[in-house]
Amino acid sequence: MLDGAMGTQLLARGIEVGKCNDNLNIESPDVVFDIHSAYLAAGSDAVLTNTFGANKYALGRHGLADEVAKINGAGGQIARRAAGQEKYVLGDIGPSGDFLQPLGDLKPEELKAAFSEQAKTLMDCGVDGFIIETMTALEEASIAIEAVRSVSGGLPIFASMAFDKAGDGFRTMMGVDVQTAVSKMVSHRVDAAGFNCGTVSLEGYVELAEEFFSAVQALSDDVVVYAEPNAGKPELVEGKAVYKVSPEDFAAALESIHSVGINIIGGCCGTSPAHIEAVTRTLQRS
Repeated sequence: MLDGAMGTQLLARGIEVGKCNDNLNIESPDVVFDIHSAYLAAGSDAVLTNTFGANKYALGRHGLADEVAKINGAGGQIARRAAGQEKYVLGDIGPSGDFLQPLGDLKPEELKAAFSEQAKTLMDCGVDGFIIETMTALEEASIAIEAVRSVSGGLPIFASMAFDKAGDGFRTMMGVDVQTAVSKMVSHRVDAAGFNCGTVSLEGYVELAEEFFSAVQALSDDVVVYAEPNAGKPELVEGKAVYKVSPEDFAAALESIHSVGINIIGGCCGTSPAHIEAVTRTLQRS
């Protein structure tokens, strides 16, 4: 059992929209620690470091491009302190938010260096593995996996992409379908491949789980599949994205996802410790 959303919980604790969530590892470490602790108490076996946007490109939008080591180091230490030695910590690495050449100005070697810098700092903090998530472009996902592997010392690497419903199937924002995404991740020999985030209903996530699991099984017996759905599809309320799925409904959907054969699960946007607790309780009964 992984944890749930970090951003949603920060907002629930009064952090204003637009703040650099990753820098809260420095500015408000107790808030981040409390969120990790709440998920662990709810039944999470692993927490993700609060470093999703802590590469130099994402931090640069907040004027913090030179604080990569400081912010990732603090994030790794907070998560480790919350988890102790009994639970797991996964170093969280998200996308840069920029486009690689020729769509943008980002050079592959520069992006790899940025991801390597982030992963090295997390590695030094004693994480138990890495999770590369919410990727939408194959090239960036590949570079992130290669960068992490170059410094990970053989620790497990999880990698996931964010899908939306597209016609009869699912595609990422950059047009990558499930089969193509799975083929690329399996070819990179990741330890676990999965999906997270996206704009999909709970029923859609169950459908996506079936398609994703079948695609992995067809290519490899060694790659584990994991799933981190959002709390359903957000609704726009007074200009804000609101997730209205109850913990019980979320748990029922994840029970269906688990029944597909996916044994590592958690939550993404809109989920809370209450959602994780409901999933834990439901799966313990099944």
